[in-house]
Amino acid sequence: MIGEVPNTQVGQTFSSRWLAHESGIHRPPQGGICGTKKYGAESIVVSGGYKDDEDYGDVIIYTGHGGQDSSKNQVSDQTLDDPGNAALVTSYLEGLPVRVLRGAHAGSQWAPKEGYRYDGQFRVTSYGSKLGIDGFLIWQFRMEAYEGTPLPNPVQQEVLPTDEESDPVESGTMPAGIESPERVTTTVQRIVRNSAVKRQVKAWHGNRCQICSLRIDVPGGSYSEGAHMQALGSPHNGPDITGNILCLCPNCHVMFDAGAIVLTDDLKVVRGGVVSGSLRTHPRHLIDLSCVRRHRDRWRA
Repeated sequence: MIGEVPNTQVGQTFSSRWLAHESGIHRPPQGGICGTKKYGAESIVVSGGYKDDEDYGDVIIYTGHGGQDSSKNQVSDQTLDDPGNAALVTSYLEGLPVRVLRGAHAGSQWAPKEGYRYDGQFRVTSYGSKLGIDGFLIWQFRMEAYEGTPLPNPVQQEVLPTDEESDPVESGTMPAGIESPERVTTTVQRIVRNSAVKRQVKAWHGNRCQICSLRIDVPGGSYSEGAHMQALGSPHNGPDITGNILCLCPNCHVMFDAGAIVLTDDLKVVRGGVVSGSLRTHPRHLIDLSCVRRHRDRWRA
């Protein structure tokens, strides 16, 4: 159940986890992460269960699962072998949306005053490990709301300068600044939306690029991109089938989309007008030569 759930809407509230379970927003009656390594994370609950969580409204620094005792103290290291953490890694690698359910707690101005609230789809834009507040290794995932997702009303509104305050540039006085300002690191990820057919092609090739053979291994998995040969949508109107998709690394994907790489009918790789090798193939991945020709014709190669 990746993505939106029918008959639900952003801002919908639930008085209990069980009602959120029945709606399908977050299926486990207990547990903060719903999902698997194979398919990715369906949803998470943000309810103050981990000390290291940070909530900025449209950005959430979400601490992974594991290593806590009954008093919610971290007593051991977290790992990416945990099914929930592994699911979030897959969501990052595959560019999949994750539903966010916020629960009432005092640690966030964005949390509901009571019960639970569905706050829309977020994407995992980065992840990494660090020593948490309790001194054990934790894994954290940066979650960013999709564009257009409405922000909930914060419990405490931030006080902003009024229009009556003088402009420091116009007045000739500039603020002294802060010697050690708080820093927020932003990581920008190329958004790659993967359909089921793209994921199938990537699985056949084990995330290894069909052009350069590069496999990008990262903690918890590997990364590749599904590239359509005949582009989808007008005016190209390519089919969304496995025969129209290649498994590529990001570099080869960009070059292929820009026409710097094309294929011949016998699946030779041509760079800058020169044959540089052959496309890696898989017996179950049958390349549609009409899509190969449409891509080549698009760049007049």
